[in-house]
Amino acid sequence: MTVVYLLDRTPDWDRLVAAHEWASRLIPRARQRVVEPPLGLGAPTWVVDDQFDLRFHLRRVGLPEPGTMRELLDLAAADAMASFDRTRPPWRAALVEGLEDGRAAYVLKLHHSLTDGQGATQLVGLLHSHTREPSPGKPLQEPPAAEPTSPLAVLAEQAAANARSAPAGVARRAAGALGTASRFATRPTDGLADGARFARSLQRILAPPPAPPSPLLGERSRSWRFDALDVPLRQLKAAGNSVGGSLNDAYVAGLLGGFRRYHEHFGQPIDELAMAMPISLRRGDHPMGGNRFAGARFAAPVGEPDPAERIHLIHDFVLTARQEPALDVFGLLAPALNRLPTPLVARAYGGQTTKLDLQASNIAGLPYPAYLAGARIERMLPFGPLPGCAVMATLLSYAGTCCIGLNTDPAAITDPDVYVRCVQAGLDEVLALAPADTGHRT
Repeated sequence: MTVVYLLDRTPDWDRLVAAHEWASRLIPRARQRVVEPPLGLGAPTWVVDDQFDLRFHLRRVGLPEPGTMRELLDLAAADAMASFDRTRPPWRAALVEGLEDGRAAYVLKLHHSLTDGQGATQLVGLLHSHTREPSPGKPLQEPPAAEPTSPLAVLAEQAAANARSAPAGVARRAAGALGTASRFATRPTDGLADGARFARSLQRILAPPPAPPSPLLGERSRSWRFDALDVPLRQLKAAGNSVGGSLNDAYVAGLLGGFRRYHEHFGQPIDELAMAMPISLRRGDHPMGGNRFAGARFAAPVGEPDPAERIHLIHDFVLTARQEPALDVFGLLAPALNRLPTPLVARAYGGQTTKLDLQASNIAGLPYPAYLAGARIERMLPFGPLPGCAVMATLLSYAGTCCIGLNTDPAAITDPDVYVRCVQAGLDEVLALAPADTGHRT
Protein backbone atom coordinates (compact mmCIF):
# COMPACT_ATOMS: atom_id res chain seq x y z
CA MET A 1 0.00 0.00 0.00
CA THR A 2 1.19 3.52 -0.82
CA VAL A 3 0.01 6.86 0.52
CA VAL A 4 1.18 10.19 -0.89
CA TYR A 5 0.92 13.22 1.40
CA LEU A 6 0.80 16.58 -0.36
CA LEU A 7 2.46 19.14 1.94
CA ASP A 8 2.26 22.92 1.86
CA ARG A 9 6.00 23.23 2.50
CA THR A 10 9.12 21.15 3.00
CA PRO A 11 9.04 19.62 6.50
CA ASP A 12 11.97 19.89 8.87
CA TRP A 13 14.19 16.92 8.00
CA ASP A 14 15.61 16.40 11.51
CA ARG A 15 12.09 16.41 12.99
CA LEU A 16 10.92 13.97 10.33
CA VAL A 17 13.77 11.58 11.11
CA ALA A 18 13.11 11.89 14.84
CA ALA A 19 9.40 11.15 14.30
CA HIS A 20 10.22 7.95 12.44
CA GLU A 21 12.72 6.90 15.10
CA TRP A 22 10.11 7.48 17.80
CA ALA A 23 7.36 5.64 15.89
CA SER A 24 9.60 2.68 15.02
CA ARG A 25 10.31 2.17 18.70
CA LEU A 26 6.66 2.53 19.66
CA ILE A 27 5.42 0.06 17.02
CA PRO A 28 7.42 -3.20 17.30
CA ARG A 29 6.33 -4.38 13.84
CA ALA A 30 8.14 -1.42 12.23
CA ARG A 31 11.46 -2.99 13.22
CA GLN A 32 10.57 -6.58 12.37
CA ARG A 33 11.18 -8.64 9.24
CA VAL A 34 9.78 -11.97 8.08
CA VAL A 35 11.85 -15.13 8.28
CA GLU A 36 10.60 -18.21 6.43
CA PRO A 37 11.75 -21.67 7.61
CA PRO A 38 13.59 -23.68 4.94
CA LEU A 39 11.69 -25.84 2.45
CA GLY A 40 8.35 -24.46 3.61
CA LEU A 41 8.43 -26.72 6.68
CA GLY A 42 7.12 -24.08 9.09
CA ALA A 43 5.13 -20.86 9.24
CA PRO A 44 6.68 -17.49 8.28
CA THR A 45 7.62 -15.66 11.47
CA TRP A 46 8.15 -12.00 12.43
CA VAL A 47 11.48 -11.36 14.16
CA VAL A 48 13.18 -8.14 15.25
CA ASP A 49 15.73 -7.04 12.65
CA ASP A 50 19.13 -7.18 14.35
CA GLN A 51 20.50 -4.76 11.72
CA PHE A 52 17.65 -2.24 11.56
CA ASP A 53 18.86 0.95 9.86
CA LEU A 54 16.43 3.87 9.62
CA ARG A 55 18.55 5.42 6.86
CA PHE A 56 17.49 2.57 4.56
CA HIS A 57 13.77 3.05 5.23
CA LEU A 58 13.59 6.88 5.13
CA ARG A 59 15.20 8.78 2.28
CA ARG A 60 15.17 12.24 0.75
CA VAL A 61 14.69 12.75 -3.00
CA GLY A 62 14.05 15.70 -5.31
CA LEU A 63 12.11 16.30 -8.51
CA PRO A 64 13.46 18.58 -11.25
CA GLU A 65 11.86 21.93 -10.45
CA PRO A 66 9.14 22.83 -10.89
CA GLY A 67 7.96 19.29 -10.12
CA THR A 68 4.45 18.54 -11.36
CA MET A 69 1.78 16.31 -9.87
CA ARG A 70 2.21 13.93 -12.80
CA GLU A 71 5.93 13.58 -12.07
CA LEU A 72 5.21 12.97 -8.38
CA LEU A 73 2.62 10.28 -9.09
CA ASP A 74 4.92 8.58 -11.62
CA LEU A 75 7.73 8.55 -9.04
CA ALA A 76 5.39 7.07 -6.41
CA ALA A 77 4.10 4.41 -8.82
CA ALA A 78 7.63 3.37 -9.81
CA ASP A 79 8.56 2.97 -6.15
CA ALA A 80 5.34 1.07 -5.43
CA MET A 81 6.15 -1.46 -8.16
CA ALA A 82 9.63 -2.16 -6.75
CA SER A 83 9.93 -5.22 -4.51
CA PHE A 84 10.78 -4.95 -0.85
CA ASP A 85 14.12 -6.20 0.47
CA ARG A 86 13.02 -9.40 2.20
CA THR A 87 15.92 -9.16 4.65
CA ARG A 88 14.50 -5.92 6.13
CA PRO A 89 11.18 -4.71 7.60
CA PRO A 90 8.74 -4.26 4.69
CA TRP A 91 8.18 -0.51 4.59
CA ARG A 92 9.81 2.54 3.00
CA ALA A 93 9.23 6.29 3.12
CA ALA A 94 10.55 9.26 1.16
CA LEU A 95 10.45 13.03 1.45
CA VAL A 96 10.03 14.40 -2.08
CA GLU A 97 11.15 17.98 -2.60
CA GLY A 98 10.97 20.27 -5.61
CA LEU A 99 7.20 20.37 -6.19
CA GLU A 100 5.83 23.50 -7.84
CA ASP A 101 4.77 26.44 -5.65
CA GLY A 102 7.33 25.49 -2.99
CA ARG A 103 5.42 22.43 -1.87
CA ALA A 104 6.71 18.98 -0.97
CA ALA A 105 5.38 15.44 -0.62
CA TYR A 106 5.84 12.48 1.69
CA VAL A 107 5.47 9.00 0.17
CA LEU A 108 4.97 6.00 2.45
CA LYS A 109 4.88 2.39 1.24
CA LEU A 110 3.77 -0.46 3.52
CA HIS A 111 3.54 -4.15 2.78
CA HIS A 112 0.01 -5.49 3.29
CA SER A 113 1.35 -8.15 5.66
CA LEU A 114 1.93 -5.34 8.18
CA THR A 115 -1.67 -4.16 8.28
CA ASP A 116 -4.80 -3.39 6.27
CA GLY A 117 -5.77 0.08 5.06
CA GLN A 118 -7.64 1.09 8.22
CA GLY A 119 -4.83 -0.21 10.41
CA ALA A 120 -2.30 1.73 8.35
CA THR A 121 -4.25 4.93 8.97
CA GLN A 122 -4.06 4.26 12.70
CA LEU A 123 -0.34 3.54 12.62
CA VAL A 124 0.81 6.45 10.46
CA GLY A 125 -1.34 8.74 12.57
CA LEU A 126 1.44 8.45 15.15
CA LEU A 127 3.62 10.57 12.82
CA HIS A 128 1.11 13.43 12.72
CA SER A 129 0.75 16.53 14.88
CA HIS A 130 -2.14 18.92 15.47
CA THR A 131 0.08 22.00 15.00
CA ARG A 132 3.21 23.06 13.12
CA GLU A 133 5.16 23.36 16.35
CA PRO A 134 7.07 20.37 17.70
CA SER A 135 5.77 18.38 20.66
CA PRO A 136 8.63 18.36 23.17
CA GLY A 137 8.89 15.85 25.97
CA LYS A 138 7.50 12.81 24.15
CA PRO A 139 8.98 9.74 25.89
CA LEU A 140 11.39 7.79 23.69
CA GLN A 141 11.13 4.09 24.33
CA GLU A 142 14.05 1.72 24.14
CA PRO A 143 14.17 -0.11 20.80
CA PRO A 144 13.03 -3.74 20.85
CA ALA A 145 15.79 -6.23 21.55
CA ALA A 146 17.40 -7.56 18.39
CA GLU A 147 16.89 -11.19 17.44
CA PRO A 148 19.63 -12.55 15.16
CA THR A 149 17.56 -15.40 13.79
CA SER A 150 18.20 -17.76 10.87
CA PRO A 151 15.56 -19.80 8.99
CA LEU A 152 16.88 -22.97 10.64
CA ALA A 153 16.61 -21.40 14.10
CA VAL A 154 13.00 -20.38 13.39
CA LEU A 155 12.16 -23.91 12.31
CA ALA A 156 13.78 -25.38 15.41
CA GLU A 157 11.90 -22.97 17.71
CA GLN A 158 8.57 -23.77 16.03
CA ALA A 159 9.19 -27.51 16.36
CA ALA A 160 10.02 -27.10 20.05
CA ALA A 161 6.95 -24.92 20.64
CA ASN A 162 4.72 -27.47 18.91
CA ALA A 163 6.15 -30.24 21.06
CA ARG A 164 5.56 -28.24 24.25
CA SER A 165 1.99 -27.35 23.31
CA ALA A 166 0.98 -30.72 21.87
CA PRO A 167 -0.61 -32.18 25.04
CA ALA A 168 -2.63 -29.04 25.70
CA GLY A 169 -3.66 -28.89 22.04
CA VAL A 170 -4.91 -32.46 22.10
CA ALA A 171 -6.90 -31.70 25.25
CA ARG A 172 -8.45 -28.57 23.73
CA ARG A 173 -9.39 -30.40 20.54
CA ALA A 174 -10.87 -33.27 22.54
CA ALA A 175 -12.90 -30.87 24.66
CA GLY A 176 -14.07 -29.05 21.55
CA ALA A 177 -15.08 -32.31 19.91
CA LEU A 178 -17.01 -33.40 23.01
CA GLY A 179 -18.73 -30.04 23.17
CA THR A 180 -19.69 -30.22 19.53
CA ALA A 181 -20.95 -33.77 19.94
CA SER A 182 -22.99 -32.73 22.99
CA ARG A 183 -24.59 -29.80 21.18
CA PHE A 184 -25.33 -31.97 18.16
CA ALA A 185 -26.87 -34.69 20.37
CA THR A 186 -29.19 -32.22 22.10
CA ARG A 187 -30.02 -30.08 19.04
CA PRO A 188 -29.16 -32.09 15.91
CA THR A 189 -31.34 -30.06 13.55
CA ASP A 190 -29.62 -26.80 14.55
CA GLY A 191 -26.19 -28.26 13.84
CA LEU A 192 -27.21 -29.61 10.47
CA ALA A 193 -28.88 -26.32 9.51
CA ASP A 194 -25.84 -24.26 10.53
CA GLY A 195 -23.53 -26.54 8.60
CA ALA A 196 -25.69 -26.36 5.51
CA ARG A 197 -25.88 -22.57 5.69
CA PHE A 198 -22.10 -22.31 6.01
CA ALA A 199 -21.57 -24.72 3.11
CA ARG A 200 -23.87 -22.73 0.84
CA SER A 201 -22.17 -19.50 1.90
CA LEU A 202 -18.73 -21.00 1.29
CA GLN A 203 -19.80 -22.04 -2.21
CA ARG A 204 -20.89 -18.45 -2.94
CA ILE A 205 -17.69 -16.95 -1.50
CA LEU A 206 -15.33 -19.25 -3.45
CA ALA A 207 -17.31 -19.29 -6.70
CA PRO A 208 -15.80 -17.62 -9.78
CA PRO A 209 -16.58 -13.91 -10.24
CA PRO A 210 -20.32 -13.53 -10.91
CA ALA A 211 -19.82 -11.50 -14.11
CA PRO A 212 -17.62 -12.16 -17.15
CA PRO A 213 -14.46 -10.07 -17.54
CA SER A 214 -14.83 -6.91 -19.61
CA PRO A 215 -13.56 -7.50 -23.18
CA LEU A 216 -12.23 -3.93 -23.18
CA LEU A 217 -10.09 -4.48 -20.06
CA GLY A 218 -8.84 -7.98 -20.79
CA GLU A 219 -5.09 -7.33 -21.09
CA ARG A 220 -2.76 -7.32 -18.07
CA SER A 221 0.84 -6.27 -17.45
CA ARG A 222 3.21 -5.83 -14.51
CA SER A 223 3.04 -2.01 -14.69
CA TRP A 224 1.03 0.44 -12.60
CA ARG A 225 -0.14 4.02 -13.15
CA PHE A 226 -1.31 6.36 -10.39
CA ASP A 227 -3.99 9.06 -10.80
CA ALA A 228 -5.87 11.00 -8.14
CA LEU A 229 -9.20 12.79 -7.72
CA ASP A 230 -10.96 14.35 -4.76
CA VAL A 231 -14.54 15.19 -3.82
CA PRO A 232 -16.11 16.84 -0.74
CA LEU A 233 -16.82 14.27 1.96
CA ARG A 234 -19.97 15.99 3.19
CA GLN A 235 -21.49 16.13 -0.29
CA LEU A 236 -20.65 12.53 -1.17
CA LYS A 237 -22.12 11.30 2.10
CA ALA A 238 -25.25 13.41 1.58
CA ALA A 239 -25.63 12.01 -1.94
CA GLY A 240 -25.69 8.47 -0.57
CA ASN A 241 -27.99 9.33 2.32
CA SER A 242 -30.45 11.12 0.01
CA VAL A 243 -31.45 7.79 -1.57
CA GLY A 244 -31.01 5.51 1.45
CA GLY A 245 -27.36 4.58 0.93
CA SER A 246 -24.01 5.32 2.55
CA LEU A 247 -20.92 7.26 1.56
CA ASN A 248 -19.34 4.00 0.37
CA ASP A 249 -22.39 3.16 -1.74
CA ALA A 250 -22.22 6.60 -3.39
CA TYR A 251 -18.47 6.27 -3.97
CA VAL A 252 -18.78 2.88 -5.69
CA ALA A 253 -21.76 4.11 -7.72
CA GLY A 254 -19.60 6.99 -8.97
CA LEU A 255 -16.81 4.61 -9.96
CA LEU A 256 -19.24 2.41 -11.86
CA GLY A 257 -20.65 5.43 -13.65
CA GLY A 258 -17.12 6.17 -14.79
CA PHE A 259 -16.67 2.62 -16.06
CA ARG A 260 -19.94 2.86 -17.99
CA ARG A 261 -18.78 6.03 -19.70
CA TYR A 262 -15.34 4.58 -20.44
CA HIS A 263 -16.83 1.53 -22.14
CA GLU A 264 -19.30 3.66 -24.09
CA HIS A 265 -16.46 5.92 -25.21
CA PHE A 266 -14.85 2.94 -26.94
CA GLY A 267 -18.14 1.59 -28.29
CA GLN A 268 -18.18 -1.48 -26.03
CA PRO A 269 -20.98 -0.98 -23.48
CA ILE A 270 -21.47 -3.68 -20.84
CA ASP A 271 -24.20 -4.39 -18.27
CA GLU A 272 -22.12 -5.90 -15.44
CA LEU A 273 -18.54 -5.74 -14.24
CA ALA A 274 -16.72 -8.26 -12.03
CA MET A 275 -15.55 -6.33 -8.97
CA ALA A 276 -14.67 -6.83 -5.32
CA MET A 277 -14.60 -4.70 -2.22
CA PRO A 278 -13.28 -5.35 1.29
CA ILE A 279 -15.78 -5.74 4.11
CA SER A 280 -14.18 -4.47 7.32
CA LEU A 281 -14.16 -6.89 10.26
CA ARG A 282 -12.34 -4.40 12.50
CA ARG A 283 -13.98 -3.63 15.84
CA GLY A 284 -13.24 -0.92 18.35
CA ASP A 285 -11.46 -3.37 20.69
CA HIS A 286 -9.04 -4.60 18.02
CA PRO A 287 -5.42 -3.47 18.51
CA MET A 288 -3.78 -1.18 15.95
CA GLY A 289 -2.25 -2.81 12.89
CA GLY A 290 -2.97 -6.27 11.59
CA ASN A 291 -5.43 -7.25 8.88
CA ARG A 292 -9.13 -7.27 9.77
CA PHE A 293 -11.11 -7.51 6.52
CA ALA A 294 -12.66 -9.98 4.12
CA GLY A 295 -13.22 -9.63 0.39
CA ALA A 296 -16.63 -9.81 -1.25
CA ARG A 297 -17.11 -10.14 -5.02
CA PHE A 298 -20.18 -9.22 -7.02
CA ALA A 299 -21.52 -8.35 -10.45
CA ALA A 300 -21.44 -4.55 -10.38
CA PRO A 301 -24.37 -2.87 -12.18
CA VAL A 302 -22.31 -0.80 -14.63
CA GLY A 303 -25.07 -0.63 -17.21
CA GLU A 304 -27.56 0.99 -14.82
CA PRO A 305 -27.73 4.65 -15.95
CA ASP A 306 -29.59 5.95 -12.88
CA PRO A 307 -27.05 6.77 -10.11
CA ALA A 308 -29.73 6.48 -7.42
CA GLU A 309 -30.63 2.96 -8.54
CA ARG A 310 -26.93 2.01 -8.64
CA ILE A 311 -26.61 3.16 -5.04
CA HIS A 312 -29.62 1.01 -4.05
CA LEU A 313 -28.18 -2.09 -5.74
CA ILE A 314 -24.73 -1.61 -4.14
CA HIS A 315 -26.27 -0.99 -0.71
CA ASP A 316 -28.32 -4.20 -0.91
CA PHE A 317 -25.25 -6.22 -1.92
CA VAL A 318 -23.14 -4.91 0.98
CA LEU A 319 -25.89 -5.69 3.49
CA THR A 320 -26.19 -9.22 2.11
CA ALA A 321 -22.41 -9.77 2.04
CA ARG A 322 -22.04 -8.80 5.71
CA GLN A 323 -24.43 -11.64 6.63
CA GLU A 324 -22.47 -14.36 4.81
CA PRO A 325 -21.41 -16.99 7.42
CA ALA A 326 -18.31 -17.88 5.37
CA LEU A 327 -17.26 -14.28 4.65
CA ASP A 328 -14.02 -14.59 6.65
CA VAL A 329 -13.14 -18.04 5.33
CA PHE A 330 -9.54 -17.08 4.52
CA GLY A 331 -9.11 -15.66 8.01
CA LEU A 332 -10.44 -18.89 9.49
CA LEU A 333 -8.08 -20.93 7.32
CA ALA A 334 -5.05 -18.69 7.86
CA PRO A 335 -3.38 -20.90 10.52
CA ALA A 336 -3.56 -23.89 8.16
CA LEU A 337 -2.65 -21.89 5.04
CA ASN A 338 0.45 -20.50 6.77
CA ARG A 339 1.84 -24.02 6.91
CA LEU A 340 1.57 -24.53 3.16
CA PRO A 341 4.33 -23.53 0.70
CA THR A 342 4.21 -19.79 -0.01
CA PRO A 343 3.78 -20.15 -3.84
CA LEU A 344 0.76 -22.40 -3.30
CA VAL A 345 -0.87 -19.94 -0.89
CA ALA A 346 -0.12 -17.04 -3.26
CA ARG A 347 -1.90 -18.87 -6.08
CA ALA A 348 -4.89 -19.55 -3.82
CA TYR A 349 -5.25 -15.87 -2.93
CA GLY A 350 -4.43 -14.71 -6.46
CA GLY A 351 -7.15 -16.89 -7.90
CA GLN A 352 -9.67 -14.73 -6.07
CA THR A 353 -8.56 -11.51 -7.81
CA THR A 354 -7.04 -12.14 -11.24
CA LYS A 355 -10.40 -12.33 -13.05
CA LEU A 356 -11.71 -9.09 -11.55
CA ASP A 357 -11.82 -5.78 -13.39
CA LEU A 358 -12.22 -3.50 -10.35
CA GLN A 359 -11.44 -3.54 -6.67
CA ALA A 360 -12.67 -0.62 -4.58
CA SER A 361 -11.68 0.19 -1.01
CA ASN A 362 -12.86 2.92 1.38
CA ILE A 363 -10.81 3.96 4.43
CA ALA A 364 -11.88 6.39 7.15
CA GLY A 365 -9.03 8.84 7.76
CA LEU A 366 -8.43 11.88 9.93
CA PRO A 367 -11.39 14.28 10.27
CA TYR A 368 -9.11 17.24 11.11
CA PRO A 369 -6.09 18.93 9.45
CA ALA A 370 -2.76 17.45 10.52
CA TYR A 371 0.91 18.36 10.24
CA LEU A 372 4.06 16.41 9.50
CA ALA A 373 7.29 17.80 10.97
CA GLY A 374 6.02 21.39 10.61
CA ALA A 375 4.37 21.02 7.19
CA ARG A 376 0.59 21.04 6.83
CA ILE A 377 -0.86 17.97 5.09
CA GLU A 378 -3.13 19.24 2.30
CA ARG A 379 -4.16 15.88 0.84
CA MET A 380 -3.59 12.19 1.59
CA LEU A 381 -3.69 10.24 -1.65
CA PRO A 382 -4.11 6.45 -1.14
CA PHE A 383 -3.04 3.78 -3.63
CA GLY A 384 -3.76 0.12 -3.03
CA PRO A 385 -1.83 -2.70 -4.71
CA LEU A 386 -2.96 -4.07 -8.07
CA PRO A 387 -3.28 -7.85 -7.54
CA GLY A 388 -4.19 -8.85 -11.06
CA CYS A 389 -7.26 -6.64 -11.56
CA ALA A 390 -7.51 -3.80 -14.08
CA VAL A 391 -8.17 -1.04 -11.53
CA MET A 392 -7.68 -0.65 -7.79
CA ALA A 393 -9.59 2.38 -6.50
CA THR A 394 -9.03 3.56 -2.93
CA LEU A 395 -10.83 6.34 -1.05
CA LEU A 396 -9.27 7.91 2.04
CA SER A 397 -11.17 10.66 3.83
CA TYR A 398 -9.11 13.52 5.26
CA ALA A 399 -10.22 16.83 6.83
CA GLY A 400 -13.52 16.98 4.95
CA THR A 401 -12.20 15.72 1.60
CA CYS A 402 -12.46 12.28 0.03
CA CYS A 403 -9.11 11.65 -1.67
CA ILE A 404 -9.44 8.94 -4.32
CA GLY A 405 -6.38 7.13 -5.65
CA LEU A 406 -6.68 5.18 -8.90
CA ASN A 407 -4.07 2.48 -9.55
CA THR A 408 -4.57 1.21 -13.10
CA ASP A 409 -2.91 -1.38 -15.28
CA PRO A 410 -1.82 0.44 -18.48
CA ALA A 411 -2.44 -2.71 -20.53
CA ALA A 412 -6.11 -2.68 -19.46
CA ILE A 413 -6.75 1.08 -19.21
CA THR A 414 -5.11 2.13 -22.47
CA ASP A 415 -6.28 5.77 -22.34
CA PRO A 416 -5.84 6.88 -18.71
CA ASP A 417 -6.75 10.52 -19.39
CA VAL A 418 -10.12 9.50 -20.82
CA TYR A 419 -10.62 7.07 -17.95
CA VAL A 420 -9.96 9.72 -15.28
CA ARG A 421 -12.37 12.14 -16.99
CA CYS A 422 -15.01 9.39 -17.10
CA VAL A 423 -14.59 8.61 -13.38
CA GLN A 424 -14.82 12.31 -12.55
CA ALA A 425 -18.06 12.54 -14.56
CA GLY A 426 -19.41 9.47 -12.75
CA LEU A 427 -18.63 11.01 -9.38
CA ASP A 428 -20.16 14.36 -10.38
CA GLU A 429 -23.32 12.52 -11.45
CA VAL A 430 -23.60 11.01 -7.97
CA LEU A 431 -22.75 14.27 -6.19
CA ALA A 432 -25.65 15.91 -8.00
CA LEU A 433 -28.00 13.75 -5.87
CA ALA A 434 -26.96 15.64 -2.73
CA PRO A 435 -29.38 18.31 -1.42
CA ALA A 436 -28.40 21.81 -2.46
CA ASP A 437 -27.56 22.92 1.10
CA THR A 438 -24.66 20.42 1.42
CA GLY A 439 -22.32 22.57 -0.66
CA HIS A 440 -20.75 22.31 -4.07
CA ARG A 441 -17.66 20.63 -5.35
CA THR A 442 -14.52 22.83 -5.26
